[in-house]
Amino acid sequence: MPGMSNAGALDAQAEMLMHGCEFGDSQLEASMRERLRARLAVSADEHRPLRVYTGYDPTAPDLHLGHSITLRAMRRFQQLGHHVIVVVGTVTAMVGDTSDRAAGRPRKSAAEVAEAARSYAEQAFTILDPARTEVAANGDWLAGIAMPQILELASTFTVQQFLARDNYRRRMEHGDPVGLHEFLYALLQGYDAVHLRADVQLGATEQLFNIMAGAKLQEASGQPPCVALTFPVLVGTDGTDRMSKSRGNYIGLTDSPGEQFGKVMSIPDQAMPQWVRLVTDWPASQAEELIASMASGALHPMEAKKQLGHRIVELYHGSRAADAAQQAFERTHQLGEQPDVIPEVTLRGPVRLGDLLVGIGAASSKSDARRLIAGRGVSLDGQKASSGELVIDTAVTIKVGSRRFYRIIFN
Repeated sequence: MPGMSNAGALDAQAEMLMHGCEFGDSQLEASMRERLRARLAVSADEHRPLRVYTGYDPTAPDLHLGHSITLRAMRRFQQLGHHVIVVVGTVTAMVGDTSDRAAGRPRKSAAEVAEAARSYAEQAFTILDPARTEVAANGDWLAGIAMPQILELASTFTVQQFLARDNYRRRMEHGDPVGLHEFLYALLQGYDAVHLRADVQLGATEQLFNIMAGAKLQEASGQPPCVALTFPVLVGTDGTDRMSKSRGNYIGLTDSPGEQFGKVMSIPDQAMPQWVRLVTDWPASQAEELIASMASGALHPMEAKKQLGHRIVELYHGSRAADAAQQAFERTHQLGEQPDVIPEVTLRGPVRLGDLLVGIGAASSKSDARRLIAGRGVSLDGQKASSGELVIDTAVTIKVGSRRFYRIIFN
């Protein structure tokens, strides 16, 4: 950075790379800032890039905006010339991380994990530079780990250290089971850091224990402990729960422009500040200006969401797609027009409306279909449907909620 001392340049880099980090402890934050600054200094002196990684367990086939927070942080390291590694947790996914859970997580089979992981690299490349990104599956080194190594890893920790974790302690207090295999998760993730000789590991705030376990294993292996950079968990489109495929409150990185824009427009106003700060590439000053404008009433929340939705679509699909998605939304939802393109569903015979909604994916279950209809959220050719028992036997356009349309035809 021209005109800036080496010390000033390192401070500026550390500040940029820690943008959005959250630790919940000011001393830990200060420690990690100093550790990062020291690693950056070593990198500059030795003319070698830092090895920076984050990992994702493929428990579902889609990466979503929640994952984009760490991916964008990785991108900032790339922009400074550092080496980034995306680890697909093909073994850790079969163990199941319960850091964010008040109960155990169902274990995944190897086949389920492989299917979910199939397109993770391609999705990560919507943000990261493919030419400067290493993608690795931790099954490549964890699947063959020997028992003596596992015993060595386990000897680094005490049972008390694990039982002190809030989620384990609460579950035990409530009489809920804690599987012995759950303790292995932190060991296996920690060994990833050792195997990769990581300088920096990124993850969600709930991953701090696992990341620090990795740093401890690195020290036990004679490596310097990695820098832990943790980021807030993104709330989903419902504004309540964490973004998750299983909860249906997510926006996928490869969702269509219309889906991405429409889902952004549906988020509650109170979720906007976190989204504006975490899921765009806007400078902090621009993000805070938009948030302040909303808070003061100078900018209507709907207009703020349009700006956010446009930027998100632009990041993943380009400016033309973002313009088109916004225009389609405004025509459909603000002017009351139908979208230009409506997916067609061809049926062979009559079907009850409730069953049809489940069959086309507009409702997750028959009870969900009944709830939608009872809430007057389903229209047939512009008329509100009154019963899920209504038989559909002629061509009709169905509208579900404010933005989903289906054209039903019969052959």
